[in-house]
Amino acid sequence: MSAQDPLDLARRTLAGADAWLVGGSVRDRLLGRRTTDLDLAVTGDVAKAARALARAAHGAAFPLSEDFGAWRVVVRGGAWQADLSPLLGGSIAADLGQRDFTVNAIAEPLAGGERVDPHGGERDLAQRRLQMVSPQSFKSDPLRVMRLARFACELDLKPDLATVEAAEDRHEALAGVAAERVFAELKRIVAAPDALGGLALLERTGALEVVLPELPALAGVEQSHYHHLDVYEHTLAVLRETIALERDPAAIFGARRGAAVAKLLAEPLADDLTRATALRFGALLHDIAKPRTRAVTDAGRVTFYGHDELGAELAREILTRLHASERLRAHVAALVRHHLRLGFLVRERPLPPRVEHGYLKACAPVEVDVTLLSVADRLATRGRRAEEAIEAHLALARELIGPALAWRAPGGPPRPPVRGDELADALGIRPGPRLGELLAELEAATYAGEVRTRAEAIAHARERLG
Repeated sequence: MSAQDPLDLARRTLAGADAWLVGGSVRDRLLGRRTTDLDLAVTGDVAKAARALARAAHGAAFPLSEDFGAWRVVVRGGAWQADLSPLLGGSIAADLGQRDFTVNAIAEPLAGGERVDPHGGERDLAQRRLQMVSPQSFKSDPLRVMRLARFACELDLKPDLATVEAAEDRHEALAGVAAERVFAELKRIVAAPDALGGLALLERTGALEVVLPELPALAGVEQSHYHHLDVYEHTLAVLRETIALERDPAAIFGARRGAAVAKLLAEPLADDLTRATALRFGALLHDIAKPRTRAVTDAGRVTFYGHDELGAELAREILTRLHASERLRAHVAALVRHHLRLGFLVRERPLPPRVEHGYLKACAPVEVDVTLLSVADRLATRGRRAEEAIEAHLALARELIGPALAWRAPGGPPRPPVRGDELADALGIRPGPRLGELLAELEAATYAGEVRTRAEAIAHARERLG
């Protein structure tokens, strides 16, 4: 190994210490997965060991838990980190016996030697099986109910029946787990390759009802004849289409636009999530207000008027409850609020430049993201006249994705050729709401190519001023 390898550095720094590589670090090495996290179980002074490793790595060490004596070492730039914990129970066998799943209950002596695997974790990895170390696993920490779903969908492991049943027995205790810990697991489930499988396991164990009760509440909420699924199944179908679009945007938008979309979705957004994972949260929550807004007209037509606006409020409330960042809350709320806009414009094709401008301005800063969400939503809606509606919707989305990407590009949309203060002086008006209205009109006129020069902009504004 390279001298810069974190495991090699830990071995050299902690040489002579009774320390073990444990948990996910060993599991991922056995699976051939790259990991930037080290988990170390250490006898003796954990704080001293953590500080020594931090000095050697030119990083920082800080305590994670006063109750359990765990420390974390983080290197500059975040290339890797190491969590050091006291050896539990006085021996490595006792320590491993207190872990959650057999695949995480394998240890390697840091100084070298044979692995310790008292619960058959290597065998379970080989057989792609996920099972608890003991029936006490979920009693020790109810969050392990969510970790069961997370490991299953991240690592493509199948839980055995006894483990699922034990998790189900403890799902109600999740209500007492800190929101930050719950969200840390939920966002990894939503981001996982098999996010739908992870959510299905959360539902099966009852965990979904505890951590995100608004989602299972969508089950059984029937929709109009334009839908073939109830709101819950439709939501999962939208998530499925969102994931497919994320993996291959070129299938909808072509190679050039698809590459630009993929690049945008890969951008970091907030809470260690990319825009792609934030879009998945948008898919999960886009119809979250439908149970509260469902109505049936005298003619028997099912409606959900206002579910976009109310849904945006509920999405924000849900993410606030989970202690998500303000940036993620605002982003997902905007996706929910605007997810119907593109569909409303289908009958106006080809869009006049001013209508295109109005769509992009209203949806910013999620103009690209919400266009993608609308595509996934439309593809998951296959009731009456579905193919005709899908074809028209996709055609409009393809027309708008280029302008939406350009709106986000450096420089953004074209700006009016006159500043606000200049316009106020030229028109002899004071700054205020009326000036703001005139500048907004000039933005639209400039985008539409109706105004190109400063003189034209002032003349246009003067005409509007009357």
